[in-house]
Amino acid sequence: MNDNPEIEDTKPRPAYRPADPNVPPAQPPEQPASPVPAAGQPGLRAKASPYPRLSPAPAGPPRWLLWGVIGLFVLGMLGIGGAIAAFRFVLEPAQQERVMEALPFMQAFLPPRPGPDDTLPTPQASGTEVSPEDLLSGLSLTVPTETVPTPEPTQAAATEQPTDAPTHEPTPAPTEQPTAEPTAEAAAPTGDAQAAAPQPTSGPVQVSNDTILPRTVQLTGFNYQKQTWNNCGPANITMTLSYFGWTQDQAFAATFLKPGGREDKNVSPQELVAFVEEQSNLDALTRVGGTVQLLKSLLANNFPVIVETGARFEGYDWLGHYRTLVGYDDNQGQFLIMDSFLGENTIEGYTQLDLDWKHFNRTFVVLYEPQRTDLIQRLLGDYMDERMAAQIALEQATAEATANSTDGHAWFNLGSSLVMLGEYERAASAFDRARVAGVPWRMTWYQFGPFEAYYGAQRYNEVLSLVDANLASGAEYVEETYYWQGRALEALGNSTGAQSAYRSALRRNPRYEQAQAALDRIGS
Repeated sequence: MNDNPEIEDTKPRPAYRPADPNVPPAQPPEQPASPVPAAGQPGLRAKASPYPRLSPAPAGPPRWLLWGVIGLFVLGMLGIGGAIAAFRFVLEPAQQERVMEALPFMQAFLPPRPGPDDTLPTPQASGTEVSPEDLLSGLSLTVPTETVPTPEPTQAAATEQPTDAPTHEPTPAPTEQPTAEPTAEAAAPTGDAQAAAPQPTSGPVQVSNDTILPRTVQLTGFNYQKQTWNNCGPANITMTLSYFGWTQDQAFAATFLKPGGREDKNVSPQELVAFVEEQSNLDALTRVGGTVQLLKSLLANNFPVIVETGARFEGYDWLGHYRTLVGYDDNQGQFLIMDSFLGENTIEGYTQLDLDWKHFNRTFVVLYEPQRTDLIQRLLGDYMDERMAAQIALEQATAEATANSTDGHAWFNLGSSLVMLGEYERAASAFDRARVAGVPWRMTWYQFGPFEAYYGAQRYNEVLSLVDANLASGAEYVEETYYWQGRALEALGNSTGAQSAYRSALRRNPRYEQAQAALDRIGS
């Protein structure tokens, strides 16, 4: 083709002829057939395709397998959720503890509880509160001076220290009396004996002492009991009884003291006394307002003593704990203790023990043989009278609250002592002050003075407020919680609710006489 338009293209071209419809179109020349290789000759290789050969898609997994995996996943999640729910809502605390020992992370699924520094809820305004000044005024009582007499010694005891352990042989039967009286009941050693150590500064009641006690005392012959779950009450009373020849273990005591099961959070001092008097031939008593000097005088005369104290063990919040005192050492200023949680022959300084003891109004339990009743009476003096013991405790608490108006335990002890003396209005105000100052949230698991005080002051809603606090913090196993719930509901005219509460108390403790009497009174 000429690209120059100015030059004419003169090359001849063939004329156009239309195709003849009667003439078939020309066929392309036939290609010779590919020769078939003879036997033994290599075949011809096919020309390689420029495109990759695609393999057929594999068949997918069956649908039933997919749904099976999904079903197993759902079942697994439901199983995990069910296990957590059972752990949280079905298992008892002792069982939860065992699970957490094996699987510590399960602690995250426990029901919510107050923190270690939480306290009892503050009270509602009642309009009848007594001011701290008015509450403390007029409470200074004249407490007779305690005198620790010198028991009449035997000829042998006149020149010897009090014996460290009773000289009688323990009898194998748990309910029989020891067969012999200790040969040395004297608490007055002669010679180079030194004066007893002074009272701890935390104890305001000063005690005069006409007897020079030995510098050190250690009682022996105990069968140590390492407490099982939540069992310090039965363990301590068993250890103390073993000094007098008791051979049963703490499980036996628990069947009496915890008839509702091991989750009962509290065994009261009165229950310990009832157990001793019903199950052995020994006598026992419990009092408040004790002093370090009184404890030492009892130990020096071969009487082991159980004290109720507050404790904060490593890894635990504040809780109540019984301890059995078996000796003391004035040279070191400390008591020797059979501690069912920490171990046998543990030690605690006089001052520290008194501070821990203060959390329970310095409550003590002492066991003694009936033939030594006269000696116990002389050693205890005014403490033999329960009201006088309450007045001694009131004097202690008054002095401590006056010295420190933010001392929650002092105010709490003030209220507890006033309850024992029947002064409910003042007691309720004292408990108000204690709750404002702050006391551990477990206090009402073990001490029920606030319930009685608010009930006696006709502050029934305050009773129910403490009941709710108890039930929300794990005290659903404490029968007294339901008893006071019933009393408040009954006072508010809710007989049906009161009956239900009393029955709940009896389910926790079928031996609870007050709950049974209340249920009988309003009809079961």
